[in-house]
Amino acid sequence: MWPGLTAPGPSATTRPMIYLLRHGQTEYNAEGRYQGRAESSLTERGRAQALAYAAALKPRVRASECVILSSPLSRARQTAAIVGEALGGAPVVVEPDLTELSLGAWEGRTAAEIDAGWPGARDAVPRNMWFFHAPDGEDLASATRRVGRALAAAGARPEPVRILVSHAVVGRLLRGIYLGLDPLKAARLEIPQEAFFALSGEGVIERIACPG
Repeated sequence: MWPGLTAPGPSATTRPMIYLLRHGQTEYNAEGRYQGRAESSLTERGRAQALAYAAALKPRVRASECVILSSPLSRARQTAAIVGEALGGAPVVVEPDLTELSLGAWEGRTAAEIDAGWPGARDAVPRNMWFFHAPDGEDLASATRRVGRALAAAGARPEPVRILVSHAVVGRLLRGIYLGLDPLKAARLEIPQEAFFALSGEGVIERIACPG
């Protein structure tokens, strides 16, 4: 079902509790540009979203009992740092396997720019699967392998609570692999920046809204 995923389903080894956060809004997000691994800083709204994440997490976690695992990209690290500080000093550890999907030649471009430069490319595949077909980008099998590793590694951490800060496409993959969804269904999952997700270790995902 998931190309590249050869290990047992990560949900079987995931212990409570894992929280999945997407980074806050960035300048590229605000401009409607697809980022991939291109760097773009948080906007004021993005920083506020990170603080809202922390406010929603505070009743659920203690800084002394959790670790924040962050993608190495600056927007994720900025979000993780804001959350960690607001929680009272939760440690942040960079996890390379949480980095966003590479979009190759399409990074930093808008949908209109991609469609103009590569006519029909996005329409030739099912909804949201075009991300895995970018020229010189990362394919689904490669992304699945590393995201599966990241989820399994997070589940094996000794801390009672793990907070993962990643990205849009990687966030979909994390939840899709955890739930055992078909990749086409996973590609349709929402990618909010004003909500995050809790993985209980029992194959269940809770959506936690944090407006503001």
